[in-house]
Amino acid sequence: MIFRGRYSVLFSFFAIFIFCSFLIRSGLLIVSLPKAHFSFLSILELYGLGFVYDFVVALFLVALFNIYLLLLPSKWINTRGHKIITYTWLFLILLISFFSFFAELTFWQEFESRFNFIAVDYLIYTYEVINNINESYPLPLLIGGVMVMVVLVIWLFSRNKVFANAFQDKAPLRKRICISGILLMLTITFPFVLSNSFAEIGSNRYQNELSKAGIYSFFAAFKNNELNYNDFYAMLRKDKAYHLIRSELQENNSRFLQNGNSIKREISNPGPVYKPNVIMITVESLSADFMEHFGNTKKLMPVLDSLADASVLFTNMYATGTRTVRGMEALTLCSPPTPGSSIVRRQGNENLNTVGHIFEQKGYHRTFYYGGDGYFDNMNEYFGSNGFNVTDRGRNIKMGDSYLTKRTIIQDRQVHFENAWGISDEDLFDAVLRGSDVQYKEGKPFYNFVMTTSNHRPFTYPSGEINRPSGCGREGAVRYTDYAIGKFLENLKHKPWFKNTVVIIVADHCASSAGKNEIDISKYHIPCIILNLPENGKQVITKMCSQIDIYPTLFGLLGWTYQSNLYGKNVLDADYQPRGVLGTYQKLAYLSQDSLVILGPQQKIETFIYNKESNEQIRAHLSAGTIDKAIANYQTAYDLFKNGGMHQ
Repeated sequence: MIFRGRYSVLFSFFAIFIFCSFLIRSGLLIVSLPKAHFSFLSILELYGLGFVYDFVVALFLVALFNIYLLLLPSKWINTRGHKIITYTWLFLILLISFFSFFAELTFWQEFESRFNFIAVDYLIYTYEVINNINESYPLPLLIGGVMVMVVLVIWLFSRNKVFANAFQDKAPLRKRICISGILLMLTITFPFVLSNSFAEIGSNRYQNELSKAGIYSFFAAFKNNELNYNDFYAMLRKDKAYHLIRSELQENNSRFLQNGNSIKREISNPGPVYKPNVIMITVESLSADFMEHFGNTKKLMPVLDSLADASVLFTNMYATGTRTVRGMEALTLCSPPTPGSSIVRRQGNENLNTVGHIFEQKGYHRTFYYGGDGYFDNMNEYFGSNGFNVTDRGRNIKMGDSYLTKRTIIQDRQVHFENAWGISDEDLFDAVLRGSDVQYKEGKPFYNFVMTTSNHRPFTYPSGEINRPSGCGREGAVRYTDYAIGKFLENLKHKPWFKNTVVIIVADHCASSAGKNEIDISKYHIPCIILNLPENGKQVITKMCSQIDIYPTLFGLLGWTYQSNLYGKNVLDADYQPRGVLGTYQKLAYLSQDSLVILGPQQKIETFIYNKESNEQIRAHLSAGTIDKAIANYQTAYDLFKNGGMHQ
């Protein structure tokens, strides 16, 4: 028995929590063994550091009860009130602990990571998350299982006289001050000396994540939801940073419109000018390796593979991030990802010089289509305050929706299938066709940003459309997504505006971002296809590029002259230099040819040679020029957003 007496319940819970955390870490280690190499020493290190994090979390969990035990007079130790408080506290703290363990397992299954900034986001959007969990897992059984575990622990405590000891001891105040004082001192001290980043010093990402504790990582992510680049990252002199980025963005057909701290320029593309309708289908979690063109042998996406043979195909494109809002940021602002939360979710993101603004200047309607509720991740506010009409499910209409220029709600009668994240892709595409018909009749070209949801857990979709049952996993959802796109394109061909409509199919991010490395380059590789171009409609673009390059390339193919505040460049330009910008919410990567620079907090700079064939990052010394270019991209992007340089 640990500490007989009034502290026996507290320390017995402490032991249970540490033991369960050990089991969780061991289980996650076992499932990670095939994906990463662990030496015996690294396993010892992750268990050692993991114990420290678990110990600190346990200190936080018992802190209030510890103070209560310190202040409780000895004469009340065996009263009914004290027993009720003790049982209630233990029940609630066990419930929280076991539920967090379950949540960690499901979060790891999806992201192969301890709780991070994504978990913080999900806590805000409870409707989607709770329904997603309910549709993905047998929630009543899981809740029942958690309750059984709580009751079992309380029964074990009773059987081993933990409560009997706790309700009999009359420890003097001096002893209580000694025990509680030590615990409180440790509780207060540890947050100042134990950073979550201490677990991120190794090159093996799985080892780093397994060393952490879920609850500790959650609160660390909550604290660091937006990082000030100037405070935490390597910096150049401001004039040097802008000189470098302007040099990188300079093209033969462009001229800068302002001097100094600006990237605004006019770009003139030669050739005939086209103004087709543009529909961009942004596919949820579409990894390149789902397609046969990139080595998949399961024929998951026969429609996209056939389209790739007859269209413009980018074979070496990389997403900027691992979240939908990062993809939206890249596809609308064509900007490198800044640390912390996506610009889509930040204050001051209205009236930006987006791709949509360029379409607006060309006389286009602009509409954002989403099969779920656009309040999620601040999407409606972002698109609405940047001039887009919005069409979404509209189940949650929040105060302040007046910023929307025009909002269309997808009605119940127009929906044949729906899950936690939104309506099926087929229903969403039907809404796109209805809206496009209306815009066509108004005599103006239109630009539609379409965001799908079907390729997302719980991976459910209408029955009978494909030969895989709904809810059978990712492969079924990928097949259904491909089928829905094919059906949409077939319906599109019957529209009078089809011949003058360009369709872009691109991913928001990959299906999985986790790998051995903190930023695993292969997990950012996405496909992009452009269909139905008036000219140059069939070609394969093999140059390495980024999501941020799609629209500058499209505008080049359409012969547009426009003002650009974009970091993206025309991949087909003879002077284009291949590079990619990728990031997590803390780490920022710049990939130029095979040179990889990763910037991190505390002004940390890591440099590697990247071997694409083996997906290896080999530590190496890179030139100061390459490192400075990496810094210039991220430093200036952060500076432009924070100081209004991205606004119209």
